[in-house]
Amino acid sequence: MTRNNALMDAIFRNVTRFFAFGVFSLLAAILVSLLIGSSLSIEKFGAAFLWNDNWDPVQEDFGALVPIYGTLVTSAIAMAIAIPVSFGIALFLTELSPPWLRRPLGTAIEMLAAIPSIIYGMWGLFVFAPLFQEHVQPLLIDSLGELPGIGALFQGPPMGIGMLTAGIILAVMVIPFITAVMRDVFDLVPPLLKESAYGLGATTWEVTWRVVLPYTKVGVIGGVMLGLGRALGETMAITFVIGNAHRLSASLLAPGNSIASALANEFTEAVGDLYTSALIELGLILFLITTVVLACSKLLLMQLAKQEGART
Repeated sequence: MTRNNALMDAIFRNVTRFFAFGVFSLLAAILVSLLIGSSLSIEKFGAAFLWNDNWDPVQEDFGALVPIYGTLVTSAIAMAIAIPVSFGIALFLTELSPPWLRRPLGTAIEMLAAIPSIIYGMWGLFVFAPLFQEHVQPLLIDSLGELPGIGALFQGPPMGIGMLTAGIILAVMVIPFITAVMRDVFDLVPPLLKESAYGLGATTWEVTWRVVLPYTKVGVIGGVMLGLGRALGETMAITFVIGNAHRLSASLLAPGNSIASALANEFTEAVGDLYTSALIELGLILFLITTVVLACSKLLLMQLAKQEGART
């Protein structure tokens, strides 16, 4: 019996090790295939590909600055909106919501996460963008467009579509994911900890800030990273509303482009090896951006753990 148990333990250990290394092998295979596919573009343009804002398939002059800028800006807008909204919804569901509303509201949030991205894109193009163009963008241009500094972000004609519109649509898409994770990790906080804080006279905000968030920071950051990963790689919804223009503009109201939308729009129409290689290099850049973001989040968690150890 003991020998059988040892054999089963060895098999289980080796199988799980195989699966773990399989993940690394898959990532390495993706990276190698992207490097091989983009080698022609890397050899021709070098590092200048990153800051070149030209995209001319006729002259075979390609640069990734506009898609990189659009990807980062729309993702930043989405996270700036989604994080506080998701935190508020998760806090309401776990601490403030009456019991009869908690389940229907939680189900509605989960249903939003199940909607296909193309539906968000169609809704953004045919419903949100016209309303945004008619009512919101003129207000932003008149009130913020003349301010020094930030005024450049809100200048130009109201077109409905653009990077700001794409960022808002992305925020709507990632809010359900971040909210679901935050709600689940908030529910994991032992009631005794919260009841003790309330017994000492703490308010709901103080309990959340000093008890719930420190206890669940790993899960919260994980939820934020999940939403950021969805925002960085989103394709169809962005393709509908960003404008798909290879132009670099400081205005958030202007059309732009992202890496994912550029790949979706142009990959099937790419003619020539260099054109295809440039698009694959865009995919490589998106892969590296995602890797850097995940690495930074891991470093942040390690730094928080060190600070906790120092305080202890």
